[in-house]
Amino acid sequence: MTGIPRDPVMLLSYINTQLRDFYPSLEELCSALSLDRETLDETLSSIDYFYDRDKNQYL
Repeated sequence: MTGIPRDPVMLLSYINTQLRDFYPSLEELCSALSLDRETLDETLSSIDYFYDRDKNQYL
């Protein structure tokens, strides 16, 4: 995950902003930014955030 925050809290803010402003789904975000979905989920779950498909954000 180069070019994006490594700190989980900063990463959460960055990813949710990207989802809100530019990407209709997490799959599209991961594809466009060359991110591994599993790694992203693991990183954000470490601070108790999980992706909500209906809201298109980590909660």
